[in-house]
Amino acid sequence: MKQKPWEKVVLFLLALALTLFLSQSVGAASKPIVIGGSLPLTGKFAETAKWIEKGMKFWAEETNAKGGLLGRKVVFKIYDDESNAGKAVTFAEKAITVDKVDLLFGGYPGTAARAVMPVAEKHKYVYVSMGGHMKSFLQGYTYSFGGPPLMGEWWYEGFYEWLKSLPAQKRPKRAAVYTMNNPIGTSLTDSIGRISRDLGVKLVINEKYNLPLPDATPLIVKAKQMNTDILFSNGFFADGVMTIRAAKALNYNPKAIVQGVGSVIPAWVKELGKDGDYVFSGTSLHNKLNYPGNDKLNAYVKKKYGLPGYPVYFGFGYCWMQTLSQGVEGAGSLDQTKIRDWLKSHTVHTIAGPMSFNEKGLPKPINFCTQVINGQVELIWPIEVRTADPVYPRPAWK
Repeated sequence: MKQKPWEKVVLFLLALALTLFLSQSVGAASKPIVIGGSLPLTGKFAETAKWIEKGMKFWAEETNAKGGLLGRKVVFKIYDDESNAGKAVTFAEKAITVDKVDLLFGGYPGTAARAVMPVAEKHKYVYVSMGGHMKSFLQGYTYSFGGPPLMGEWWYEGFYEWLKSLPAQKRPKRAAVYTMNNPIGTSLTDSIGRISRDLGVKLVINEKYNLPLPDATPLIVKAKQMNTDILFSNGFFADGVMTIRAAKALNYNPKAIVQGVGSVIPAWVKELGKDGDYVFSGTSLHNKLNYPGNDKLNAYVKKKYGLPGYPVYFGFGYCWMQTLSQGVEGAGSLDQTKIRDWLKSHTVHTIAGPMSFNEKGLPKPINFCTQVINGQVELIWPIEVRTADPVYPRPAWK
């Protein structure tokens, strides 16, 4: 039967529409998923942030080798916020509103993450990061997750539990506590209060200092004069290094030195050598934890950077992306609300272990006590994950 002219036109238009639809679908499927945000790649937090970036990029390399996320290649758009929280906010806004990125990655340090969390909430973007310590998770944000968080309030919990395991007569009695005057430093003092109250440790000195710290000598002079036998140095890498050098120069020998967040990165040992040994700290993940993926990351870092295991902040960058990507795959979509809802109702499995998030976006408290021994960050507590016996009391300076 001969087709009428109008039937040919209709068939042609239908075929054209189908072709356009298929080409657009193929184009969308082949378009990379862009993940944007900022890191302090220069400035005072750069030493740590560069390891976060390396961890994120290894996750992307691995993900793309497996076929991508939702079948699409992933790429990063990373701005340098120059260690400025205000610039971190500006770049988060730009990534979302100008670049129109598909996903937002977590920033660093806590001051920047804390500032970006309301931006993510305003634009309804899932934000998996270290968070800005406990107060940032009490603001009612529904799109922010700590997967895992770097929670200052939890940072010394492992050390606290280990100290409780010692006979009372062996515990330190008099503490010098020096804390950087910012929200991160303040959060670190939470568990110190519990240590002093529950274990009978007297806070002989409990002072704050402003950054940058010009000289740690006056702090150590006072700690030594007051016969304190435990030092809490609640600071970053630079002021932590300065404090250790002052302690050695003045031959101050407490039973234990407990450092904030600076002693768990490779630069600590590189800068201090043997003088950086025996410092206690905390973490919520570690390269020697027996969770799937850690061996693979260790092998990669050993081959790529010549290190025996991945630095903790390399792990954080990787783990935050693990958490976000499992939310995306679980939701089967880039719809931010669907990703959020999936993360709130499921367990993610990461190199830091399994995590289920509460209404605040937090997992159950995670806290491992670490100590630098022979240039390695070792796990000390809980005892079931211990990788080396703790060195205590701290040996005198040589």
